[in-house]
Amino acid sequence: MNSITRSWLCATCRRKASTTLAARISRYSTEAGSRHDRPLRMAIVGSGPAGFYTAYRVMSKVPKTKVDMFEALPVPYGLVRFGVAPDHPEVKNCQEKFEEVASSPNFTFIGNIAIGNAGGHFDGCTIPLASMMRHYDAIVFAYGASKDKKLGIPGESELKGIYSAREFVGWYNGLPEYANLAPDLTQGDEAVIIGQGNVALDVARMLLENVDVLRKSDITEVAIETLLKSRIKRVHVVGRRGPMQAAFTIKEVRELMKLHGVGFHDIDMSLVPDEISKLPRARRRLMEVMVKGSATRVDEAAKSWSLDFCLSPTEFLGRPDGHVDSTVFERTTLTSPFDPSSSVTGTGEKLTMSSSVVFRSIGYKSVALPGFGEAGISFNDRKGIIENDGMGRVLQAKGDEPKAQHQASHLPGLYCAGWVKRGPTGVIASTMEDAFSTGDAIVSDWNSGAPFLKGESSSGWEALRAGVEHGKCRVIHWEDWQKIDKAERQRGLLRGKEREKFISTAEMLSAADAD
Repeated sequence: MNSITRSWLCATCRRKASTTLAARISRYSTEAGSRHDRPLRMAIVGSGPAGFYTAYRVMSKVPKTKVDMFEALPVPYGLVRFGVAPDHPEVKNCQEKFEEVASSPNFTFIGNIAIGNAGGHFDGCTIPLASMMRHYDAIVFAYGASKDKKLGIPGESELKGIYSAREFVGWYNGLPEYANLAPDLTQGDEAVIIGQGNVALDVARMLLENVDVLRKSDITEVAIETLLKSRIKRVHVVGRRGPMQAAFTIKEVRELMKLHGVGFHDIDMSLVPDEISKLPRARRRLMEVMVKGSATRVDEAAKSWSLDFCLSPTEFLGRPDGHVDSTVFERTTLTSPFDPSSSVTGTGEKLTMSSSVVFRSIGYKSVALPGFGEAGISFNDRKGIIENDGMGRVLQAKGDEPKAQHQASHLPGLYCAGWVKRGPTGVIASTMEDAFSTGDAIVSDWNSGAPFLKGESSSGWEALRAGVEHGKCRVIHWEDWQKIDKAERQRGLLRGKEREKFISTAEMLSAADAD
């Protein structure tokens, strides 16, 4: 791992490196009087939907804006590439808009370069955040959620066969970080998925779907080989609350109900209102699908699944060889079963469920980048978000008064978008709306003369490039990504699918360097 540090800072930057960055923010603010004599220079950290939609919004509203987009991996698109289910290709149509943004001469893609943190799963370089702040008017943090929440119960960390849904989804989608996950689906026939969001249902569908159907998608060949060996026949999707409080949406449930040869176990009707027809339309349709169930009867199905409500995991039990064997749950009760926002309490009653493999799907989590503290960026570790004003302006807590008396102020030129701004919720459409709100805040601030970053220059990537080249890092630009993309599509043609992804950064870089 090459780390770009003092060796590539200009002399002026080195002299000031010891000064606390947060204390210099005001001095690094662009003066409104000279602002419109030159284009806005903006860096975006992350190349997923939040980053691209923010770039699109600002570039379409502030003429001649120059955007440099930094991505730790050699390939763009973030969650669209590594999070969207492979059998949902229509969701990836947003890439056409991203390609339009990337085609602008004022846009530069800078892949294989991490900001502040290399992440440990690629062979690229790291640029310190403090160095980036010296060369841009604005920086937008749109790097998503790279960690997952944990249950914090006995056996979770010690036993084999317990995976996070984020790891599993990244693995079958070709995320290099999880190329060696090797989930074992051969230890038994019952899988337990803890959590009832759309990601949980994606995992269930991958375990239950006919592998020949998945072959036609861009799921990796490694995943296909593993699923072919799978012994899983029964999948439990378990949640703490009831069907009226479920977080999944109708599309994902309906797809599972329609899987050929897969049956659905009836839900607990005591948790269903007597008059479904009187519910709001979206909730009514969802309840109707769950009550109707699958076309295939359970006793005639080769595989089956269930939505197990009002169960909270308390412990994982293992076999002598250290592999998970079962999950202990506490039954819960709802204060108001038919209220979508009902609270839940434990009853003390326990239930043990056979679990040859377990997937934890209780949410993703963003983490702070190294350099946030020095820059005065307020990061909420509990929520996993950068503190902001709701429009994406990054906040800094000031003063030594008690926390309740702190007054948060916007750090000039620093913004956030997507999951690191609002938390890991919503779909791509909601991320687009969120990114547009951040983009509008940037445009409003720029046009109104609000302060922005101003360090030694606003020359952006041109000022940072020399240090990267000094570190002998392989930088991936958009034309390099296009070569990777072409190679993956050619690999896919040989297998009768759209693409066969490279699952290591070494393969990606090799494809970028091919003639």
